[in-house]
Amino acid sequence: MNDYAVARRRMVREQLAAAGLDDRRVLHAMEIVPRHQFVPRLLHHRAHQDCALPIGFGQTISKPFTVGLMSCLLELKGHERVLEIGTGSGYQAAVLAALCREVVTVERVAPLARRSQQLLAGLGLDNVEVRAADGRDGAPDRAPFDAIVVTACAPNLPTALVSQLVEGGFLLLPVDKGREQILYRYQRRGQEVVIERSVSCRFVPLLPGIQEAVGDEAGEDPTAADLAASPDNPELRDDPEGTGAGRA
Repeated sequence: MNDYAVARRRMVREQLAAAGLDDRRVLHAMEIVPRHQFVPRLLHHRAHQDCALPIGFGQTISKPFTVGLMSCLLELKGHERVLEIGTGSGYQAAVLAALCREVVTVERVAPLARRSQQLLAGLGLDNVEVRAADGRDGAPDRAPFDAIVVTACAPNLPTALVSQLVEGGFLLLPVDKGREQILYRYQRRGQEVVIERSVSCRFVPLLPGIQEAVGDEAGEDPTAADLAASPDNPELRDDPEGTGAGRA
């Protein structure tokens, strides 16, 4: 067993299982998905720490507990088609790919979408489709979805996403409540939507449109100064009130 595999097992044991996450399929998925490959090489040694990390383009990869919690809240059994809004690094999509039949993931930052697509394909995850598009629209041509997870904060529940959810399906969304963000789980039941409050959290905002690369895409990776300073960045510190910030 290599050092990264050992680090993943410790991460799952100390950050997920110890915190009460008990979905064995989720815990196993996070033991086998190589998290270090979803962060810049200079951060491989920090990939399994209990914090969010920068991935370039002003985005971060969420801390392990956040990814585990959101995966557990979807209650996936293996047969589902899942829509993810906010691909980010591609890590959440990779975990979901181990838990369901098919993942469609949408990212508005086009260079991130391309990078994640290459990484996921390189890992042999052929049940993931990555799209560069406005995530607020979802993926209506592939609807309906058994579950939807949004890894960006919105002021309210987007109706376009609710319409793409199957009866009984779960939708996870961080909602901006002014002084804090709250992760909510919505379930579609007929013409009603049942709402459950989960935890306090901190995510980047759900923005409109598509962001293309400006200049050299390689230059958008975190700089050495960014990486060195990241432990003191308030957007990357652990959130004592809830889950860590970022994108997937």
